Amino acid sequence: MKALLFIEIDGEKAIGGSLELISAVKSLEAEVSALVVKSKSVADNIATFGVPVVFTEASTDCDTLTEVLSETIKEQNPDIVLLSNTELAKDIAPRVAGRMELGCVSDVISMSKTDGKVVYTRPAYGGTILEHIEVEGTAIVTVRSGSFSKPEASSNAGITEKKIEIPASAVKAKIIDTVKEISESVNLEEAQVIVSGGRGMGNAENFKLVEKLAKVLGGVVGATRPPIEEGWISRAHQVGQSGKIVAPKLYIACGISGATQHTSGMSGSSYIVAINKDEEAPIFEIADVGIVGNVTEILPVMIEEMKKSKEKAE
Repeated sequence: MKALLFIEIDGEKAIGGSLELISAVKSLEAEVSALVVKSKSVADNIATFGVPVVFTEASTDCDTLTEVLSETIKEQNPDIVLLSNTELAKDIAPRVAGRMELGCVSDVISMSKTDGKVVYTRPAYGGTILEHIEVEGTAIVTVRSGSFSKPEASSNAGITEKKIEIPASAVKAKIIDTVKEISESVNLEEAQVIVSGGRGMGNAENFKLVEKLAKVLGGVVGATRPPIEEGWISRAHQVGQSGKIVAPKLYIACGISGATQHTSGMSGSSYIVAINKDEEAPIFEIADVGIVGNVTEILPVMIEEMKKSKEKAE
Protein backbone atom coordinates (compact mmCIF):
# COMPACT_ATOMS: atom_id res chain seq x y z
CA MET A 1 0.00 0.00 0.00
CA LYS A 2 1.31 3.43 -1.00
CA ALA A 3 0.30 6.76 0.53
CA LEU A 4 0.96 10.31 -0.62
CA LEU A 5 0.69 13.22 1.83
CA PHE A 6 0.02 16.76 0.66
CA ILE A 7 1.80 19.10 3.08
CA GLU A 8 0.12 22.50 3.27
CA ILE A 9 2.31 25.44 4.25
CA ASP A 10 1.73 28.69 6.09
CA GLY A 11 4.58 30.98 5.25
CA GLU A 12 7.73 28.99 5.99
CA LYS A 13 6.21 26.25 8.14
CA ALA A 14 3.92 23.28 7.69
CA ILE A 15 0.48 23.62 9.25
CA GLY A 16 -0.18 21.39 12.26
CA GLY A 17 -2.88 19.37 10.51
CA SER A 18 -0.46 18.38 7.74
CA LEU A 19 2.11 17.16 10.26
CA GLU A 20 -0.56 14.93 11.82
CA LEU A 21 -0.95 13.15 8.48
CA ILE A 22 2.45 11.53 9.09
CA SER A 23 1.15 9.92 12.29
CA ALA A 24 -2.16 9.02 10.64
CA VAL A 25 -0.60 7.03 7.84
CA LYS A 26 1.89 5.15 10.04
CA SER A 27 -0.96 3.15 11.60
CA LEU A 28 -1.73 1.80 8.10
CA GLU A 29 1.82 0.48 7.59
CA ALA A 30 1.93 2.10 4.17
CA GLU A 31 4.87 3.11 2.03
CA VAL A 32 4.65 6.88 2.39
CA SER A 33 5.94 9.98 0.62
CA ALA A 34 5.05 13.65 0.93
CA LEU A 35 4.52 16.46 -1.56
CA VAL A 36 5.74 19.94 -0.59
CA VAL A 37 5.25 22.93 -2.86
CA LYS A 38 7.24 26.19 -2.83
CA SER A 39 8.93 26.04 0.62
CA LYS A 40 12.30 24.23 0.61
CA SER A 41 12.67 24.73 4.37
CA VAL A 42 9.38 22.91 4.99
CA ALA A 43 10.53 20.10 2.68
CA ASP A 44 13.75 19.78 4.70
CA ASN A 45 11.75 19.65 7.94
CA ILE A 46 9.29 16.99 6.72
CA ALA A 47 12.15 14.76 5.61
CA THR A 48 13.43 14.64 9.22
CA PHE A 49 10.31 12.67 10.18
CA GLY A 50 11.50 9.75 8.07
CA VAL A 51 9.23 10.61 5.14
CA PRO A 52 10.71 10.90 1.61
CA VAL A 53 9.73 14.27 0.15
CA VAL A 54 8.93 15.32 -3.40
CA PHE A 55 9.57 19.05 -3.65
CA THR A 56 8.57 21.33 -6.49
CA GLU A 57 8.88 25.07 -6.88
CA ALA A 58 5.46 26.33 -7.93
CA SER A 59 2.76 28.82 -7.09
CA THR A 60 0.37 27.98 -4.26
CA ASP A 61 -2.83 29.15 -5.93
CA CYS A 62 -5.61 26.58 -6.05
CA ASP A 63 -5.47 25.87 -9.79
CA THR A 64 -1.70 25.30 -9.75
CA LEU A 65 -1.81 23.06 -6.66
CA THR A 66 -4.60 21.01 -8.22
CA GLU A 67 -2.44 20.46 -11.30
CA VAL A 68 0.70 19.67 -9.26
CA LEU A 69 -1.09 17.15 -7.04
CA SER A 70 -2.79 15.51 -10.04
CA GLU A 71 0.52 15.08 -11.87
CA THR A 72 2.21 13.68 -8.75
CA ILE A 73 -0.62 11.15 -8.29
CA LYS A 74 -0.26 10.04 -11.91
CA GLU A 75 3.46 9.49 -11.41
CA GLN A 76 3.33 7.77 -8.02
CA ASN A 77 -0.03 5.95 -8.33
CA PRO A 78 -0.71 5.89 -4.55
CA ASP A 79 -3.58 3.98 -2.94
CA ILE A 80 -4.30 6.86 -0.56
CA VAL A 81 -3.79 10.63 -0.84
CA LEU A 82 -4.11 12.49 2.47
CA LEU A 83 -4.67 16.22 2.99
CA SER A 84 -5.48 18.17 6.14
CA ASN A 85 -9.15 19.22 6.13
CA THR A 86 -8.49 22.94 5.54
CA GLU A 87 -10.34 25.42 3.34
CA LEU A 88 -7.67 24.95 0.67
CA ALA A 89 -7.91 21.15 0.81
CA LYS A 90 -11.71 21.28 0.61
CA ASP A 91 -11.22 23.05 -2.70
CA ILE A 92 -8.38 20.92 -4.08
CA ALA A 93 -9.46 17.41 -3.03
CA PRO A 94 -12.80 17.20 -4.92
CA ARG A 95 -11.22 18.84 -7.97
CA VAL A 96 -8.50 16.19 -8.14
CA ALA A 97 -10.96 13.38 -7.41
CA GLY A 98 -13.36 14.58 -10.12
CA ARG A 99 -10.61 15.15 -12.66
CA MET A 100 -9.05 11.70 -12.12
CA GLU A 101 -12.29 9.81 -11.34
CA LEU A 102 -11.12 8.82 -7.86
CA GLY A 103 -13.01 8.32 -4.61
CA CYS A 104 -13.11 11.23 -2.16
CA VAL A 105 -13.79 11.18 1.60
CA SER A 106 -13.83 14.40 3.65
CA ASP A 107 -13.42 15.27 7.33
CA VAL A 108 -12.05 11.88 8.38
CA ILE A 109 -11.29 11.50 12.10
CA SER A 110 -9.85 7.96 12.14
CA MET A 111 -8.61 5.22 9.82
CA SER A 112 -8.20 1.48 10.28
CA LYS A 113 -7.03 -1.39 8.14
CA THR A 114 -9.12 -4.57 7.88
CA ASP A 115 -8.37 -7.46 5.52
CA GLY A 116 -6.08 -5.22 3.49
CA LYS A 117 -8.75 -2.53 3.06
CA VAL A 118 -8.76 0.89 4.70
CA VAL A 119 -11.90 1.98 6.55
CA TYR A 120 -12.35 5.74 6.92
CA THR A 121 -14.48 7.07 9.79
CA ARG A 122 -16.11 10.48 9.60
CA PRO A 123 -18.91 12.25 11.49
CA ALA A 124 -22.19 12.84 9.65
CA TYR A 125 -25.51 14.60 10.26
CA GLY A 126 -23.86 17.25 12.42
CA GLY A 127 -21.80 14.69 14.33
CA THR A 128 -24.81 12.68 15.55
CA ILE A 129 -23.57 9.51 13.82
CA LEU A 130 -20.28 8.11 12.54
CA GLU A 131 -19.92 6.80 9.00
CA HIS A 132 -17.46 4.02 8.15
CA ILE A 133 -16.47 4.22 4.49
CA GLU A 134 -14.44 2.01 2.14
CA VAL A 135 -13.21 3.27 -1.23
CA GLU A 136 -12.51 1.16 -4.32
CA GLY A 137 -9.26 2.23 -5.92
CA THR A 138 -7.30 5.34 -4.98
CA ALA A 139 -8.91 7.53 -2.31
CA ILE A 140 -8.47 11.29 -1.87
CA VAL A 141 -8.97 11.88 1.85
CA THR A 142 -9.10 15.04 3.95
CA VAL A 143 -8.36 14.53 7.66
CA ARG A 144 -9.75 16.68 10.48
CA SER A 145 -7.03 18.58 12.34
CA GLY A 146 -6.47 17.30 15.87
CA SER A 147 -7.52 13.73 15.09
CA PHE A 148 -3.95 12.40 15.28
CA SER A 149 -0.85 13.30 17.28
CA LYS A 150 2.10 15.26 15.94
CA PRO A 151 4.98 13.00 14.79
CA GLU A 152 8.42 12.80 16.35
CA ALA A 153 11.59 13.38 14.35
CA SER A 154 13.48 10.28 13.22
CA SER A 155 15.98 9.63 10.42
CA ASN A 156 16.23 12.00 7.46
CA ALA A 157 14.56 10.41 4.43
CA GLY A 158 15.81 12.91 1.87
CA ILE A 159 14.27 15.14 -0.79
CA THR A 160 13.68 14.65 -4.51
CA GLU A 161 13.28 17.89 -6.43
CA LYS A 162 10.98 17.80 -9.46
CA LYS A 163 9.99 20.35 -12.04
CA ILE A 164 6.33 20.11 -12.94
CA GLU A 165 5.25 22.08 -15.96
CA ILE A 166 1.93 23.85 -15.45
CA PRO A 167 0.19 24.69 -18.74
CA ALA A 168 -1.16 28.23 -18.87
CA SER A 169 -4.61 26.83 -19.68
CA ALA A 170 -4.70 25.06 -16.29
CA VAL A 171 -4.72 28.31 -14.33
CA LYS A 172 -8.23 29.70 -14.63
CA ALA A 173 -7.98 32.27 -11.84
CA LYS A 174 -5.06 34.41 -10.76
CA ILE A 175 -4.67 36.20 -7.44
CA ILE A 176 -3.85 39.80 -8.28
CA ASP A 177 -4.12 41.22 -4.77
CA THR A 178 -4.72 40.02 -1.23
CA VAL A 179 -6.35 42.18 1.41
CA LYS A 180 -5.88 40.85 4.91
CA GLU A 181 -8.82 41.47 7.19
CA ILE A 182 -7.81 43.33 10.32
CA SER A 183 -9.18 41.06 13.00
CA GLU A 184 -8.15 39.24 16.11
CA SER A 185 -5.86 36.29 15.39
CA VAL A 186 -7.22 33.19 17.10
CA ASN A 187 -5.68 29.78 16.46
CA LEU A 188 -8.48 27.52 17.69
CA GLU A 189 -7.61 24.62 15.38
CA GLU A 190 -4.22 23.97 16.96
CA ALA A 191 -5.06 24.87 20.56
CA GLN A 192 -4.49 22.13 23.15
CA VAL A 193 -6.91 23.69 25.66
CA ILE A 194 -10.11 25.54 24.78
CA VAL A 195 -12.54 27.11 27.25
CA SER A 196 -15.83 27.99 25.53
CA GLY A 197 -18.81 30.00 26.72
CA GLY A 198 -22.41 29.88 25.56
CA ARG A 199 -25.69 31.68 26.08
CA GLY A 200 -25.78 30.39 29.66
CA MET A 201 -23.02 32.83 30.65
CA GLY A 202 -25.76 35.47 30.77
CA ASN A 203 -23.93 38.65 29.83
CA ALA A 204 -20.62 40.13 28.70
CA GLU A 205 -19.37 40.64 32.27
CA ASN A 206 -19.94 36.98 33.14
CA PHE A 207 -18.29 35.90 29.90
CA LYS A 208 -15.03 37.37 31.20
CA LEU A 209 -14.91 34.37 33.58
CA VAL A 210 -14.44 32.15 30.53
CA GLU A 211 -11.54 34.33 29.41
CA LYS A 212 -9.97 34.23 32.89
CA LEU A 213 -10.11 30.43 33.09
CA ALA A 214 -8.62 30.11 29.61
CA LYS A 215 -5.78 32.43 30.60
CA VAL A 216 -5.02 30.46 33.78
CA LEU A 217 -4.94 27.20 31.82
CA GLY A 218 -2.86 28.67 29.00
CA GLY A 219 -5.71 27.96 26.60
CA VAL A 220 -7.78 29.71 23.95
CA VAL A 221 -11.29 31.15 24.31
CA GLY A 222 -14.08 29.64 22.24
CA ALA A 223 -17.77 30.52 21.96
CA THR A 224 -21.09 29.43 20.55
CA ARG A 225 -23.07 31.70 18.23
CA PRO A 226 -25.25 33.56 20.83
CA PRO A 227 -22.34 35.25 22.69
CA ILE A 228 -20.93 36.36 19.35
CA GLU A 229 -24.26 37.76 18.17
CA GLU A 230 -24.61 39.58 21.50
CA GLY A 231 -21.19 41.15 20.98
CA TRP A 232 -19.53 39.55 24.03
CA ILE A 233 -16.64 38.29 21.89
CA SER A 234 -15.53 38.42 18.24
CA ARG A 235 -16.62 35.93 15.59
CA ALA A 236 -13.04 34.65 15.31
CA HIS A 237 -13.73 32.57 18.45
CA GLN A 238 -16.77 30.69 17.15
CA VAL A 239 -16.70 26.89 17.41
CA GLY A 240 -19.20 24.79 15.47
CA GLN A 241 -20.66 24.14 12.04
CA SER A 242 -20.52 27.81 11.06
CA GLY A 243 -17.26 28.40 12.96
CA LYS A 244 -14.10 26.36 13.55
CA ILE A 245 -13.83 22.57 13.85
CA VAL A 246 -11.56 21.87 16.84
CA ALA A 247 -10.10 18.85 18.60
CA PRO A 248 -8.05 19.99 21.63
CA LYS A 249 -6.82 17.74 24.42
CA LEU A 250 -9.15 19.57 26.85
CA TYR A 251 -12.42 21.33 26.04
CA ILE A 252 -14.37 23.08 28.82
CA ALA A 253 -17.94 24.00 27.84
CA CYS A 254 -19.38 26.72 30.08
CA GLY A 255 -23.10 27.46 29.93
CA ILE A 256 -23.42 25.58 26.65
CA SER A 257 -26.54 23.47 26.13
CA GLY A 258 -25.03 21.20 23.49
CA ALA A 259 -26.90 21.98 20.26
CA THR A 260 -25.73 19.89 17.31
CA GLN A 261 -24.51 23.01 15.49
CA HIS A 262 -21.92 23.47 18.25
CA THR A 263 -21.06 19.91 19.30
CA SER A 264 -20.31 18.88 15.72
CA GLY A 265 -17.40 21.31 15.87
CA MET A 266 -15.84 20.07 19.13
CA SER A 267 -16.91 16.43 19.61
CA GLY A 268 -13.44 15.29 18.52
CA SER A 269 -11.89 16.77 21.69
CA SER A 270 -9.91 14.27 23.76
CA TYR A 271 -11.49 15.27 27.09
CA ILE A 272 -14.65 17.32 27.55
CA VAL A 273 -15.78 19.04 30.75
CA ALA A 274 -19.30 20.52 30.71
CA ILE A 275 -20.85 22.98 33.17
CA ASN A 276 -24.59 23.62 32.95
CA LYS A 277 -27.42 24.17 35.41
CA ASP A 278 -29.75 21.92 33.38
CA GLU A 279 -28.95 18.30 34.18
CA GLU A 280 -30.83 17.26 31.02
CA ALA A 281 -28.65 19.41 28.74
CA PRO A 282 -27.47 17.44 25.65
CA ILE A 283 -23.87 18.54 26.27
CA PHE A 284 -23.66 16.02 29.12
CA GLU A 285 -24.18 13.16 26.65
CA ILE A 286 -20.73 13.73 25.13
CA ALA A 287 -18.93 15.10 28.21
CA ASP A 288 -16.34 13.05 30.11
CA VAL A 289 -17.09 15.10 33.24
CA GLY A 290 -20.36 16.93 33.83
CA ILE A 291 -20.89 19.60 36.50
CA VAL A 292 -24.50 20.55 37.23
CA GLY A 293 -24.78 24.03 38.70
CA ASN A 294 -24.67 27.77 38.13
CA VAL A 295 -21.70 28.41 35.86
CA THR A 296 -21.10 31.91 37.28
CA GLU A 297 -20.63 30.38 40.74
CA ILE A 298 -18.56 27.39 39.62
CA LEU A 299 -16.08 29.19 37.35
CA PRO A 300 -14.63 31.51 40.06
CA VAL A 301 -13.94 28.44 42.22
CA MET A 302 -12.30 26.62 39.29
CA ILE A 303 -10.16 29.64 38.48
CA GLU A 304 -8.87 29.92 42.05
CA GLU A 305 -8.19 26.17 42.33
CA MET A 306 -6.34 26.16 38.99
CA LYS A 307 -4.23 29.11 40.14
CA LYS A 308 -3.30 27.21 43.32
CA SER A 309 -2.37 24.10 41.36
CA LYS A 310 -0.27 26.15 38.98
CA GLU A 311 1.59 27.83 41.86
CA LYS A 312 2.33 24.45 43.46
CA ALA A 313 3.62 23.09 40.16
CA GLU A 314 5.98 26.05 39.82
